[in-house]
Amino acid sequence: MKKNLFVFIFLIAPFLLIAQQKSNETPTYKNKKASIQDRIDDLIKRMTIEEKAGQLNQLNGGTFTGPAANDTGQKAKMQMVRDGKVGSFLNVIGATETRAVQKIAIQESRLGIPILFAFDIIHGYKTIFPIPLAEACSWDIPQIEKNSSVAAKEAAAAGLHWTFAPMCDISNDPRWGRVMEGAGEDPFYGSVVAAARVKGLQGNLNDDAHILSTVKHYAAYGAVEAGREYNEVDISRVALWNKYLPPYKAAVDAGAATVMNSFNVFEGVPASGNKYLVTDVLLNKWKFKGFVVSDWSSFSEMINHGYAANGKDAAYKAISAGSMMDMESKVVIENLPQLVKEGKINVQQVDDAVKRILFYKFKLGLFDEPYKFSDEKREAATELSKENKAEARKAAAGSIVLLKNDNQVLPINSSAKKIALIGHYAKSKEDMFDFWIGYWTGKPAVDDAVTIYDGLKNKYGNAVEYSEGYNADATTSDALINTAVQSASTADVVLVNIGISGKMAGEDRALAYPEIPEAQIQLLKALQKTGKPIVALVSSGRPLVLTKIQPLVSSIVQCWILGTETGNAVADVLSGDYNPSAKTVMSFPYAIGQIPVYYNHFNTSRPLPTDKDGNWFSRYRDIPNAPLYPFGFGLSYTTYSYSNMQISNPIMERTDKLTVTVTVTNTGKIDGEEIAQLYIRDITASIIRPVKELKGFRKIKLKAGESKEISFVLSGKDLSFYDGTGQMHLEPGAFKVFVGGDSEHVLGKDFVVQ
Repeated sequence: MKKNLFVFIFLIAPFLLIAQQKSNETPTYKNKKASIQDRIDDLIKRMTIEEKAGQLNQLNGGTFTGPAANDTGQKAKMQMVRDGKVGSFLNVIGATETRAVQKIAIQESRLGIPILFAFDIIHGYKTIFPIPLAEACSWDIPQIEKNSSVAAKEAAAAGLHWTFAPMCDISNDPRWGRVMEGAGEDPFYGSVVAAARVKGLQGNLNDDAHILSTVKHYAAYGAVEAGREYNEVDISRVALWNKYLPPYKAAVDAGAATVMNSFNVFEGVPASGNKYLVTDVLLNKWKFKGFVVSDWSSFSEMINHGYAANGKDAAYKAISAGSMMDMESKVVIENLPQLVKEGKINVQQVDDAVKRILFYKFKLGLFDEPYKFSDEKREAATELSKENKAEARKAAAGSIVLLKNDNQVLPINSSAKKIALIGHYAKSKEDMFDFWIGYWTGKPAVDDAVTIYDGLKNKYGNAVEYSEGYNADATTSDALINTAVQSASTADVVLVNIGISGKMAGEDRALAYPEIPEAQIQLLKALQKTGKPIVALVSSGRPLVLTKIQPLVSSIVQCWILGTETGNAVADVLSGDYNPSAKTVMSFPYAIGQIPVYYNHFNTSRPLPTDKDGNWFSRYRDIPNAPLYPFGFGLSYTTYSYSNMQISNPIMERTDKLTVTVTVTNTGKIDGEEIAQLYIRDITASIIRPVKELKGFRKIKLKAGESKEISFVLSGKDLSFYDGTGQMHLEPGAFKVFVGGDSEHVLGKDFVVQ
């Protein structure tokens, strides 16, 4: 018996040894030398359905260290991390905080899957850049990409891996508070800007200085009715494909890691549960390889829409449509395991979503170096560095649009002895900033901001005399006006900072009346009586109706919301140290009743006659049809002319390319930069086409008196359009091409495609 036992042990010993060795081997998903795909495949096999649901669960985090560690709610979230039920946190920020939470995920959960930390970095992390709408007015694509890369670098050093930007929504409606986050009304330009922002944020994702970007809000959120937040969208597929989808597609093609569902419905179905948008277009037609995240609670909000019966139904409809990570509504973590158990959701679909998320955790190196983004020393050295603030100042100056400048009031004459600066906003750090600067981080933007008052003091010293003019709530009084008038009456030039507070820009900040407050107009009327030249410095997060102030001032400078270096940038422009070159990317309405007003509209069946006479045409009887300032408009301290426009082949084959040349001349006495814009019109097509469509632009430097011949190349793709199925068409027929300094003032040539 003993002999048989010995033989048995002798025979099985090698197998026991091999089994022991295998149990001691590093799992493939922890093997740095294995491919990402092999590591993902190994890990997914080890995960329970609850842990898979956890990867699809994003929670609002907050603070977990210090006194917050004893908070019941925060303790419950940390237990979820230990149980593998959280894939991502948003609003957990700072190297110390993110490291502490990541340590629990890595060391105390069963599989040690790292957390993705996300934060809304819309126009800068600690060094705040101009709002995206203002930044887009620069038409400076390399600078736009640089701005995003600086934001990514600061955020990455603070432990963040992911931001919910860029916003790619096209919008014609300045009533919508979120126009500040986008690139305006044009799909071609919006596409170029979207791609640049993605590249700036993400780089190649092979270092610790870039983060994941998010294409939002998918899709057509900028078309909300009446400009009201969270409102309905009702558009055709032709409009969807030709106007709204191009910037999202450009961002996806640029490599964006994630796409965010919008809050609105499309064709009666909420975007989070819309199979056409998510599966048919994004995943199948565009071959998107990243993952889809909901907007805040948008999965559960399908219940409010009347599309989902309850949380379980919402989770089922969202996942079935192809949506993946659930931001904060918790319907996936609470219901997905049961839905899989019941066979309502296929586990392979769950695995596909989880694998996409895991890919980026591996791509960022978090399995091998989970704390590499949480670097306190790098965080301190990077945030608000001298170099970053220099970029922010340059970006801000390049975003300022000069809308009016009668009698060359600007730049301010160097001999000016007294400059009257008037306006509460000019000295108010609180009113400089919008919703998206992360106030919950200790108000760093407010603390480090340079106000317009500060910037002018830095430039002109004691020549600047300040008076408030109006109160924080944009009301005024006789005393405030009288003090301002007294200051202005002895000044060489009067600068009045008007507009609306930055607090009224961003999400949930729709305005029925995006216009200059009446108290500020009252102030301007009183100042006009002094006979002094008045410069209006307009601060706002959207185009405002400026028609009433036009006759009251000599100059209008659209200052937007410019970020940390606001004051220094404004001073650079007013002094002439920087010659403004920015141009509008949204049309400025003549009146509220015009909204929405935009350049790339269609002709009606009864367009206005060229002689303006007659009846029964599409027009207003009390105001012009045209906006106050058109798309692409912006002045300089010099002037430019366009001449000698030529096209290479007036009759072109569909496979040909058309070269357009034009001479641009700086006809003034100051060096400057001009943004030359090219537009087309498809005269007759199987569906109606806009009266103009931007298809190219060039930002060129010209010395005083200098001329340059510039060229544009149009391909068949530039002349094509989408039908309602998403197929592109290039049809033969007559076209026009236009080149000029804005969408209205252009030279034109006819050509034919055959």
